[in-house]
Amino acid sequence: MSLSPITQTPRILVFDSGVGGLSIFAEIQKKLPFASLIYASDNAFFPYGTKGEAELITRVDAVLHKIIAAFPVDVIVVACNTASTVALPHIRNHFTQPVVGVVPAIKPAAAQSKSQVIGLLATPATVARPYTHNLIREYAPDAEVISVGSSELVQLAECKLRGETIIAEQLNPILQPFFDHPNGNKMDTLVLACTHFPLLRDEIAAQFAAGLQLIDSGEAIARRVASLLDAYRFKEQSPKHWAVFTKASPAINALQPQLAQFDIHNTSVVAV
Repeated sequence: MSLSPITQTPRILVFDSGVGGLSIFAEIQKKLPFASLIYASDNAFFPYGTKGEAELITRVDAVLHKIIAAFPVDVIVVACNTASTVALPHIRNHFTQPVVGVVPAIKPAAAQSKSQVIGLLATPATVARPYTHNLIREYAPDAEVISVGSSELVQLAECKLRGETIIAEQLNPILQPFFDHPNGNKMDTLVLACTHFPLLRDEIAAQFAAGLQLIDSGEAIARRVASLLDAYRFKEQSPKHWAVFTKASPAINALQPQLAQFDIHNTSVVAV
């Protein structure tokens, strides 16, 4: 899908169920400082990782149509591994904008791992998806992939972004399966396969020995978005960023200081 020539600041939608996609938002912001970004959080249906495939496809379609009607955009970024592994084909068939999804970074992990023992930390849904299994078969056929699924870690990332301190005792039970695995001590690469998890990168890294590589998809997604806009001229002006939610909630007010760190000073609710 190609874009029409842009002579003004392009608008990019970054969409997730919660606030995890802000890790992708930040990478796009660094790569495209003149773009206006709309961060959309489907907080009314959070979390996605516990939902069925059919209801997720229906929900994502409805949310994207309603938000884009209110905030027209040039590129759609589905900054959610769960939604991407389930709904990307549907989204690409039902929207005219280029669509960029997020998938577990199995390919770069397999390329970088020396031991070929790779950790995969994701939501339970992403761990179970055939899409993820196919990525492993295609890009890491000779590697041992230790997969751990956690919905609780998604909640902890949301808590951190709202100003709470996350301590080791909260992470230990979640990460323990890596240490319990017979080859866990050989793991040299860990894929953060949920956009929430890079928000806890430092806390997660602190639980492992020095030298473990933590890999996520943020930078690759930003490069892909930039490549879609390479042929188009940016109008150099201060971009205006928005955060859009699907349900009014006191938690939105609690997020304001953290959103300001991403230069997001405008919020809106588009009820879906």
